[in-house]
Amino acid sequence: MEKFAVLGLGYVGLPLALKLSKKYKVIGFDNDELRVNNLTKGIDDNNELKKKELLNKKNISFTYNDKDLKNCKIFFLTIPTPINKKNNPDLFLIKKATELVAKYLKKNCIVVYESTVYPGVTEEICVPLLERISGLKLNKDFHCSYSPERINPGDKKNNINNVSKLVSSSSKKSLKKISKIYRSIIKAKIFECGSIKVAEAAKIIENTQRDLNISLMNEFTIICRKLNIDVHDVLDAASTKWNFLNFRPGLVGGHCIGVDPYYLTYKAKKIGINPKVVLAGRKVNDDMVKYFSNYFLNKLKKKIKKKSPRVLILGASFKENISDIRNSKILELGKILINKRCDVEFFDPHVKKLKNNLTIINKPKIKYYDGIIIGVKHKLFKNLGFHKIRNFAKNNNSIIFDLQNIFKDKKKNSLSI
Repeated sequence: MEKFAVLGLGYVGLPLALKLSKKYKVIGFDNDELRVNNLTKGIDDNNELKKKELLNKKNISFTYNDKDLKNCKIFFLTIPTPINKKNNPDLFLIKKATELVAKYLKKNCIVVYESTVYPGVTEEICVPLLERISGLKLNKDFHCSYSPERINPGDKKNNINNVSKLVSSSSKKSLKKISKIYRSIIKAKIFECGSIKVAEAAKIIENTQRDLNISLMNEFTIICRKLNIDVHDVLDAASTKWNFLNFRPGLVGGHCIGVDPYYLTYKAKKIGINPKVVLAGRKVNDDMVKYFSNYFLNKLKKKIKKKSPRVLILGASFKENISDIRNSKILELGKILINKRCDVEFFDPHVKKLKNNLTIINKPKIKYYDGIIIGVKHKLFKNLGFHKIRNFAKNNNSIIFDLQNIFKDKKKNSLSI
């Protein structure tokens, strides 16, 4: 049985490794020793997989020792591709992972990249690294594939098993083989792209399109508020038309939608194109943190006359039903409130701790807070209900800001977008 390696055991790599292990022998590699030890014990700190799923695994072992990659034939790289402080691509991690794989690359091996990158990264940056370090030649000695991850963390419905898979490769032979492997572990359709760059560009435009659609709704929200119109009432009406795209306003964070457009704009600038629309959309979405915080503060100050109002923020992760706080815009909003002298506490059932002196609590206090922001659409908050959330408010003057529009029928009792 051929041995496969999955490098990076996060939200993408771990589900992939477990899926592959049902048909093949798999080495799950991560350089985070604590993460590896926990997974070996059946503990997923991301809360995506249950202990039973991890302990009942077969044909898979987890390791932080790269020597265990020695005899692998196919390497799947699911490595984070963030941006730096200047909003430019940060390829450090994917380069280091590529260099690691190159040490153990042998003839007839295939390297498969699943990370989101701009068109050209796989062939123009990763392949040269593989060739230089291994001494092997692409399509003569080894092959390279690109198949972008498309899962939605926290979404139990749209997962690795049923989301269509894009597959591309450096040769027809390797394309056929990688497609066959994916087809053997998932039920979804396999779409074979004409080139690696096509697959890279497809992933980038998926998230860029979503980012731009949300930015349009965010800008429309600002217009509607000036006109004293409820934006959700407008969108409910507009969505009755068959071809209306029912996107909703809100904060855009995380490591995909708020990041990937910058990979596209970076590459566009490199080839002499000014991506005005994409950058404009990014600016609108990034500015919404300040806009929503100012809106909340202005309403709060009109009713609460104290220097340091107590504010409860429900949610800390960047999206619903996950523990991931990377690039969380609700955390940024909380920091703004703290800088404006608010006493802020976060409550999130999925997040155990926060950095930068942010306070997270195990349970909100009853009749305590001058202001409450429902910042993340966690299932728990929906199930809790508006009236129980209202019990956290100090009195009738307290402001409740339903940023996620969870409780549409309670608009008269709260602020909404």
